[in-house]
Amino acid sequence: MFLANENFPRPSTLILRDNGFKVKSIQEEYQGISDLEVVEIALNLDLIILTFDSDYGEIIFKHTKHNPPSVVYFREKGNSPEFAALSLLSILSKTPLVLKDAFTVVEANNIRQRFYKK
Repeated sequence: MFLANENFPRPSTLILRDNGFKVKSIQEEYQGISDLEVVEIALNLDLIILTFDSDYGEIIFKHTKHNPPSVVYFREKGNSPEFAALSLLSILSKTPLVLKDAFTVVEANNIRQRFYKK
């Protein structure tokens, strides 16, 4: 379901896995690859990218015109490496949020989404 970018903290990856989510990790399997290669993996495996990298907005909206991957971009890192997973789990438990076919921005008190036209 998810593809944790290289900058996504390992403790957050483990928390998501412990909560039943399938998470592939760039840190564990593809360390050092480019953002475009991450996009290709996400597309080929139909995974949602989890990242702290703001470059994905530009990559998705300027360079991936057809069939962009879904992305969850965390604007804030929080106080601990578990912050991203705990934020995502909290969001998913409170709202019927659709992450597929969207660029989702997670902020401290706000979630913004831009859905892709198919």
